[in-house]
Amino acid sequence: MRTFKNLTHTAAGALTLAAVSVAATPLSRDDGGETWALNDPTLASCPGYRAQNVKTWDSGLEATLKLAGKPCNVYGTDYDKLRLTVEYEKENRLHVKLTDADGYAHTVPPEVFLRPQNSNTPSAQAKLTFKHVDEPFSFSVHRGDEVIFDTAGSPLVFEDQYIRLATNLPDNPNIYGLGEHNDPFRLPSSNFSRTLWARDSPGIPMGTNLYGTHPVYYEHRVTAEGPQTHGVFLLNSNGMDVKLNDTNGHTLEYNALGGEFDFYFFAGPSPIEVTKQYAEVAGLPAGVSYWNFGLHQCRWGYRDWIELSEVVANYSAAGIPLETMWADIDYMHDRWIMTLDQERFPTDRMRQLVSNLHDANQHFIVMVDPAVAVQDYPTYNRGVEQDIFLKNADGSVYMGVVWPGPTAWPDWFHPAAEDYWINEFKLFFNPEDGIDIDALWIDMNEPANFQSSPDSDVYEVAEEQQVPPVPPPVRDPPRPIPGFPDTYSDKFKRDSNNSPGNGNGKGPGKNYLYPKYEINNALKSGDPGRMQISNYTARTDIVHYGGEVEYDVHNIYGAMMSTASRNALLARRPNIKPLILTRSTFSGSGKHVGKWLGDNLSTWDQYIQTIRMMLGFASIYQMPMVGADTCGFSHNTTETLCARWATLGAFGPFFRNHNAEGFRPQEFYRWNLTTEAAKNALDIRYRLLDYLYTRFHHSEIDGTPVLEPLFYEYPADENTFGIENQFLFGDRILVSPVVEENSTSVEIYLPDDVFYDFKTYAPVRGAGANITLNDIAFTEIPVHIRGGSILPLRSESAMTTTEVRTKSFTIAVAVGLDGTATGDLVIDDGVSIEQAATTQVNFSYAAKRLDVSGQFDYTAEEARVDTVVFMGVPSAPTEVSVNQQAVDASQIAYDADSQSVVVKGLDIPLTGPFVIIHN
Repeated sequence: MRTFKNLTHTAAGALTLAAVSVAATPLSRDDGGETWALNDPTLASCPGYRAQNVKTWDSGLEATLKLAGKPCNVYGTDYDKLRLTVEYEKENRLHVKLTDADGYAHTVPPEVFLRPQNSNTPSAQAKLTFKHVDEPFSFSVHRGDEVIFDTAGSPLVFEDQYIRLATNLPDNPNIYGLGEHNDPFRLPSSNFSRTLWARDSPGIPMGTNLYGTHPVYYEHRVTAEGPQTHGVFLLNSNGMDVKLNDTNGHTLEYNALGGEFDFYFFAGPSPIEVTKQYAEVAGLPAGVSYWNFGLHQCRWGYRDWIELSEVVANYSAAGIPLETMWADIDYMHDRWIMTLDQERFPTDRMRQLVSNLHDANQHFIVMVDPAVAVQDYPTYNRGVEQDIFLKNADGSVYMGVVWPGPTAWPDWFHPAAEDYWINEFKLFFNPEDGIDIDALWIDMNEPANFQSSPDSDVYEVAEEQQVPPVPPPVRDPPRPIPGFPDTYSDKFKRDSNNSPGNGNGKGPGKNYLYPKYEINNALKSGDPGRMQISNYTARTDIVHYGGEVEYDVHNIYGAMMSTASRNALLARRPNIKPLILTRSTFSGSGKHVGKWLGDNLSTWDQYIQTIRMMLGFASIYQMPMVGADTCGFSHNTTETLCARWATLGAFGPFFRNHNAEGFRPQEFYRWNLTTEAAKNALDIRYRLLDYLYTRFHHSEIDGTPVLEPLFYEYPADENTFGIENQFLFGDRILVSPVVEENSTSVEIYLPDDVFYDFKTYAPVRGAGANITLNDIAFTEIPVHIRGGSILPLRSESAMTTTEVRTKSFTIAVAVGLDGTATGDLVIDDGVSIEQAATTQVNFSYAAKRLDVSGQFDYTAEEARVDTVVFMGVPSAPTEVSVNQQAVDASQIAYDADSQSVVVKGLDIPLTGPFVIIHN
């Protein structure tokens, strides 16, 4: 058990908790609350349902389910009749929906989650088959002769505030997903519970519910037919516990606070196919701009514009590439969104800072929370005038407590809420007289609330929590700052112009604050047996515009804010790919936003846990733009930890250094080791930017994962199924960080394949076994290229991504065991949603011949190939030719130790196909 005592507020999400106990989630309760469902004998005796009026057709089935006996009414009121609908939507996708016959059970609103199109595939052509038993009703899903989902053996329970369904699993199942969590990537299958209820999660502890909810899992098996993966997605936004146990055979059990059983089953059979099939339902990931992959820097606690500017200058002086500077909530007046603290972050100085960044091809991002200060200022007043805030039952504005003190929250279901949000962005972030941001960070959108109980007084809580906090003293620049020629003895004054029906889950007799079934929400307070789901969030009995109850839609508040924020950025720059990093997510959020992993700790455990959390979002939940706060957010990092973390962070899609006030600053230039580590890691990352950008291009098109666990590429190798300390960057680069504190060695697993050292090109033959790598400096990270890969690398790095795009290419050919290799490259303008022209290059290698072909339409920036590297060449070539023209021998270098050929000085324009042969 881990206990956070007197945990202080953290700007990127946070609570002051006297004592929050965090523990793993066993299947028993000792807090005086209701017994958890798996151990409740009453549930085992529930009558279940019987199927009636079963109707089938070529591509589906429907039936009425009638309660088969006396109602249980264990955690609510049993529905007497249910409606079953089965649709063979595609060859590889089956849709099974169970809801109440009268349509009272809550359904996820279509404006939040748009359902996929039903292609009405004939069942005979489908890869999945639905079967059922009439009484007691149960159903199963089959892939050929294999059963992948089977509810037989436990009764279906369907009540107005509790629904339960269990499926049988094979022995020792390989289950992945059910996020957001910081538990092992392959979930424990015994005595394990995963709660899905979005909450503020300081320290991102294991064994608890975290910021977002993704009720999807993948199961991977090795069968007589070979390795097989399938996926199961439950579209339900209510709070739930999902339990895995092996008491009477392995089972997975859903226990939700309401809603429907709205299942989508994905046939796979490969893990990558499952990810693509899930993307067809949840939505394809949002496009990402090239510059988004640069290094980002932030800190909660930058006291003024002076410190922001000096950090930018210090990165430049240290020779560490900095792409984007961020401002946490410090920039606001008393933490009121859409304001500036005119004494510490005056408009003219902030506009100059942004202008300086833009002139240097760098970028600027700020945080915006959903909570609006209940104060007499324009953003709040316009919200009141447009009536878009959450309301109490008496029609007054509902208030909570966040950083500004008493606050109001937009009701995203209100038809005017998004227009209100867009207008606030246009006014405050106006390029002409406001802060011209390049992207956005949204936080505290679970929504987080500093009230430990929904009945506490907001003004008393604000006073107890001391919010808004007292800002630091105003100061003059202590020294000249690059980009600000007048920084000698200014005094800055406040700028007065910038001062601060059916299906909605409702029904009689429901207890929205204290449901009888208690999910294991980690933020507990109050009396035992009265564990409130409203603790530290908005009241769950609030009724939204249109009738939705917060009880049912709490888990999608952050997702709705994400959509509105994306549209606000698009309104500012209509054809530019908007980058938004959010904290709270729901299934499908990746269509609109990226995800940072929240308020982690500067510990060695959480450094390596970064990998499994990134893999969850990037390879399962279809949110590939993901990354952790490098070096940790809370607690003091160390030079060696931050150095190691810098090398690992460089292989996350989103790479940002960020930490909290009250702890030592940790910008990479603070220590010699971290400076060198960051430079080394960024040199590799920036040379790989086009490889990463190309991978994201495929992700946008078909859901191809950007990061992969090893079993995605080696699905028959059972040794890979539980690996979470190594991962694939894309599908071609194996990253194996050192995992132990103060160690310079690491034991890694290499499947039965050939790999090549990224820097030396030397081959390493994997044998499906562990090997130990030694003498790994704190500034380095082991990186290997998979055999069979062709990588488009920039020949050198640069200080900005804009400058990287001017560099020539090195084509690295890592020959596979079969003597072949493939790869590709996408080049466009790097920012536009609709591209005027795109170059798409295909690389293929076989029999000592490299063929480069494709479509070569993008010519705005001339790209050229300067160098080609062939790895896995056992003897020196006698000749190398380009388009049948011999290359001068002085341009060719062969290294017998690494068995590599390097051909330099080629200067081949990427404007058409060419062939390179080595004999």
